[in-house]
Amino acid sequence: MIAMVDCNSFYASCEQVFRPDLWGKPVVVLSNNDGCVIAANKEAKQLTHIPMFEPVFKIKDILVKNRVTFFSSNYTLYGEMSQRVMTTLETFSPKVEVYSIDEAFVDLSGMAHMDFQKYGHEIKDTIFRNLGLPVGVGIAPTKVLAKLANRISKKQSQYNHVYVMDSEKKRREALEWAQIGDIWGIGRKHAERLKKIGVFTGYDFTQLPLSWVRKEMTVVGERIWREMNGEPCLDITVMPKAKKAIGTAKSFGKRLEDLERIEEACAYYVSEVAEVLRAQESCASYVQVFVQTNYHSKIDRQYSKSIVATMPTPTNNTFALITEARKALHKIYRPGFRYKKVGVNLCGIIPQGWVQGNLFEPSLERQPPQLTKVIDALNMKFGKATVASAMIGTRMEEWELIKKERSQRYTTQWKELLKVSSE
Repeated sequence: MIAMVDCNSFYASCEQVFRPDLWGKPVVVLSNNDGCVIAANKEAKQLTHIPMFEPVFKIKDILVKNRVTFFSSNYTLYGEMSQRVMTTLETFSPKVEVYSIDEAFVDLSGMAHMDFQKYGHEIKDTIFRNLGLPVGVGIAPTKVLAKLANRISKKQSQYNHVYVMDSEKKRREALEWAQIGDIWGIGRKHAERLKKIGVFTGYDFTQLPLSWVRKEMTVVGERIWREMNGEPCLDITVMPKAKKAIGTAKSFGKRLEDLERIEEACAYYVSEVAEVLRAQESCASYVQVFVQTNYHSKIDRQYSKSIVATMPTPTNNTFALITEARKALHKIYRPGFRYKKVGVNLCGIIPQGWVQGNLFEPSLERQPPQLTKVIDALNMKFGKATVASAMIGTRMEEWELIKKERSQRYTTQWKELLKVSSE
């Protein structure tokens, strides 16, 4: 058996953990630069006139009128809370696959003697007791069915957020209830094709000939079909695969024209992705840099450009990557434009142990690897960019994201710890 554990309204729930006065009240979380609504709790979702991904400036009056509390996205907090959820799940099984920031598969094989209904509630209650986060738990024989069981646990209130699919009768009832578009792994286009041939529910899909599924939906569709019929095909993956590309691109808090500030933002983003690269013990062969203006603006001239620089030797050294990224940025920057965004992508990623030296190019890495390890350790302990390249500068507030409504980083910053009054 496999359990799928999914946090309910995760971003909004993380905010409510440290603001208990908001329990039972509508809460939404905004995207980067407070652009649009990207997450909402159930109370906010019940306000049907607050559509998801709607620009905030269009609905701010509605939010205020309905007393909706809105927060700027606080990914540092969400990431830390996610890690605590996963650590808690590891106390219930040695095999936990982190599927996303708020979802995980938990391997329950070898636990046939357990009362899975009781165990599911124990998982749910433990996470809520330890972290204050509400979760849904779906337990079934396969990963696809576990995703469906989790959906049922949330949509059908009589199950109290825990649903166990432990019989053929329950499997069939669940598949008859599920719309074809609700099945994990079946995308919108496939769902539309299936509806045209009379497949509207999950059960309808399981009745299709396997030969047709294999021909029309390849081996991926075949695995989904087998999993829906109770045959495990998708293993629990404990160790995540190394990323083949790592990148980041964020809009500036205000439009930038001068190259210096864009350079500083670019250097900061390179530092971010280089840390991820080192964490998975990999090196990058190429660094891509791009800039763009705001295509939604009706008054600004438009420009966008991308360039890829080849590293003399694959590396994960922040300073070497910044050097090449800066050269690339100089080649594509054009004066006279108001830039909205700069982005960085590291490509051609290989394991650190596979790097070969280059006889014809001098090494860009002038710092010993021990220095980088010390910098990473200091930044991990005292906060991002505590020690950084001088290229990042000290004017971050002039280009960083708008986050006027961001909550405190309660779990990672000493100066932002929650203060409890004895009064």
